[in-house]
Amino acid sequence: MVGKKSGKALLREEGLERTDNNMDLTTWPAVTMINQKNYYTEYLKRDDQILPLRLLQEERRNRLTASAKDRDRALARAKSNEPPDVEMDMDEDAGIDELGGGSGDQDASGMKVVVIHPGSQNLRVGLASDPLPKTVPMVIARRWKCNESEESGGEPKPKRIRLDNGSTPEPEKMFGPEFGSQYNAMCAELKIHMRANKRRVLPNSKELVVNYNSRTPHEEISEHNDPMRIDWTEIENNPKEAPDYITGKEALRIPDDSEPRYKLFWPLQRGWYNEHDYRNKTLMFEDISIIIEDAIKQQLNLHKKKDWAQYGCVFVIPDLYERQYVIQILEMLMRDFGFGRVCFIQESLAATFGAGYVLACVVDIGAQKTSICCVEEGMCIENSRVNLKMGGADVTDTFMKMMLYDHFPYAEINLKRRYDYLLAEELKIKYCTMNETDISVQFCEFHLRAPNQKTRKYLFKTYDEVILAPRGFFEPSIFDHSDKLRGRRKLIGRSEDLYDGSPNDPTSAAQSAIIKLINPQADGQEPSSNGDINHAFATSTPSRPLPTLFDRFNDSDMPNSALGSPAPEGDGTPGPAIDGLLNGTLNTLGSSVRDDVLPVLALDDAIFTSITHGARSDEKKTHDFLGAVMVIGGGSQIPGFHTFLEERMKQRKPGYMKHITIGTAPRELDPQGVMWKGASVFGKLSGTNDSWIGRMEYDRLGARLLAYKCMWSF
Repeated sequence: MVGKKSGKALLREEGLERTDNNMDLTTWPAVTMINQKNYYTEYLKRDDQILPLRLLQEERRNRLTASAKDRDRALARAKSNEPPDVEMDMDEDAGIDELGGGSGDQDASGMKVVVIHPGSQNLRVGLASDPLPKTVPMVIARRWKCNESEESGGEPKPKRIRLDNGSTPEPEKMFGPEFGSQYNAMCAELKIHMRANKRRVLPNSKELVVNYNSRTPHEEISEHNDPMRIDWTEIENNPKEAPDYITGKEALRIPDDSEPRYKLFWPLQRGWYNEHDYRNKTLMFEDISIIIEDAIKQQLNLHKKKDWAQYGCVFVIPDLYERQYVIQILEMLMRDFGFGRVCFIQESLAATFGAGYVLACVVDIGAQKTSICCVEEGMCIENSRVNLKMGGADVTDTFMKMMLYDHFPYAEINLKRRYDYLLAEELKIKYCTMNETDISVQFCEFHLRAPNQKTRKYLFKTYDEVILAPRGFFEPSIFDHSDKLRGRRKLIGRSEDLYDGSPNDPTSAAQSAIIKLINPQADGQEPSSNGDINHAFATSTPSRPLPTLFDRFNDSDMPNSALGSPAPEGDGTPGPAIDGLLNGTLNTLGSSVRDDVLPVLALDDAIFTSITHGARSDEKKTHDFLGAVMVIGGGSQIPGFHTFLEERMKQRKPGYMKHITIGTAPRELDPQGVMWKGASVFGKLSGTNDSWIGRMEYDRLGARLLAYKCMWSF
C-alpha cells in the first residue's frame, strides 16, 4: 500500500516548490519607517538655506574683508611714512569710517538713492543727499470727453440743494437743515467758551458779516493791471498735436474750457487706490507710474532710464498699508523703472528718523487722511496704528460751506473747477486759525483769476468760520463723508492668503476698536448711549467688566490695584487684564466690516486709543507716549493747532495733565517734509540697513522677499 504524499512532495513533483536562491525581489533600496516619536529636519532651518539671508551674510563677509584690506593698507602706508619708534594705536574693530573713507562713501550712496513719498495730494521726491524734497501734485490730466466740473450734470462742490424748479435756495438752507443746525450749535458753543475765557464777544457779529457779504459787489481788474496774473498751461489748437496727458503743476493750470478737454485724475485718494474714477486697474497703475516717472525726470534731471539701474530707491508706505499696494509698487520700481535696489519704510518710522525721536506717538495730518502710530526704538507698534479718513481737504470743503452759509460774495464757487480749488486752498491757508484771540469780525479780500476772464477782486468779512472749520478734526460729523467709500473694492479685491484664502492685510487693534465704536453692530454690540471711547472695549460679561487703560485715563486718582501687574516689555506679551480685550478686538472684526465702515473719529480720542493699545497697560510707556506726541503734516500748519490740541487733551484726561505734551518737528524742519527727510536718512545707512531688495533676488523670489526684507511682519 502506497503511503499518502505530503504537500511539499507534490509541489516538488509538479515543479512548483519555492526555492531560495538568495536574490532580492527588487533592486530598489528598502526605506525604513520614520520613528514618529523622534525625528528632525533641517530644511529651511538655517540662514544659509534662505537666499536673501545668505546674500546678506556674503555681503557682510565681503565688507569685513574689504575693511581688513583697507586697514592693512593704511597701516603699511603709516609705517612707511613715520619713524619706526612711533606705533599706531588702532582698534581691531576700526573700519573704513574711522580711516576717513566713510563720509565719502556715505555721500556717494546718498547721491545714488532716490527717495519717494507719495500722498493723496502731493508727491515728494528727491535724492537722499538733497536737503529738501521736490514737491509735485499727485495728479495727471488726461484727454477726456469732458472735464471733472462738467461731469454728473455739472453739479458743484460743495453740493447744494436744488428746489423743484431747479433754482438754489437761500444760503441758510443751501446745505440742508442738518448742517445748519450743527453749524449754529458750534457757533453757540464757541461763544460760551469765549465768554468763559473773558474774551469779548459782540452780539451782532454774525449780522455784520452777513450784511456786508451780501451787499458788497466785486471789482473787475484788466489783465495788464494785475501783477499777480497766472500763466495758464497752453494747449495746442490742433487736437492731434495736443499731448495725451500732462502731469504736475501744469495739469492744475489747464483751462477748464480747453480744446480738447482734459480731466484730472488723482490715482491715490485717502491713502487708498482711487478706484471710483477709473474703469480698470491697469490704467490706474499706469497713471501712478507716469506721475512718479515724470517727477524723477523733470525734478531730478534723470532723463535716461537706462541709468536708473545705478540708483537705489527708498519708498515710503503708510503704516496701515495694503499688501497688494506694496507688491504692485515693488514690481513697478523693479520692472518698469529698473532701479538697482529698493527698500520700504513706514511713514511713522520715517518721521522719527527725520525728527530724531527714539520714542514718539506720531500724528500725521495729511490732505485726506490722518495716521497715528506709536513708535518705540525704531519699530512701529502694530496694534497702535490708526488711519482716519479725514484731513486738510475736509477743512477746505467745510470752510467754503460755512462761508457760503454766511453769504460769501463769490456764491458760484465750485471746488471741482481747478482755479476755484486753488483759490479755496489759498483762503484756508491765509485765514484759518485756531487762536481764539484772533476771532473777531475781520475784513478780508481775494482775487479770482480765471482763464480767459478778467481778474475779479472780492471784499468780504469773516467771523467764527475761520476757527470752526479746523475744529472739525474734533467734531468730524461736520465734515461731508458721503462719497469717501464710493468705488471701494471695485477694481482691486482684498489680499488673501495663498493657502487658506483668509484676508491677510495688516490689521490693528486700535483701528478695530475705532471701527467697533463707530459701528457697534460689527461685533454684535448695541450702540452706546454716550459715545465714549470706553464702549469700544465692552466685554461679554457685564457683571465684571475688564479694566482698560481708558478707565485709568478717566480716573484722576489712577488706582493701581485694579490693573494688576504691568505687561513685560515688548508688543508680543500683553498684560493679563487687557490681553483678551486687545486680541479679541482685533480678531473678531472681519475684513468686510473694515471695508464697509469709514474710520472717522475725533482726533483726541483717536490719539488716546492709539496710545492705549501701544502702551499695553504699562504706566511708564503711557507717560512717555503722552509726553512725546509729535504732530506733523500739512493739515497741522493751522496757527494755534498744537496749543488747542494740547489743551483739549488735558481737559479730556485731567489725571494726565502734567504728562501731555504736543511737540513738532525739531530743528525748524518743514512738517510736510519730515517723513521724506527721515526716509533719506534711512537710505544713507550703510552698515545697519538690511532692507534692500536687489535685482537678482527679486527675479528669483519676487514679492516673497518682502517677508525677509521688511523690518516689520509683512
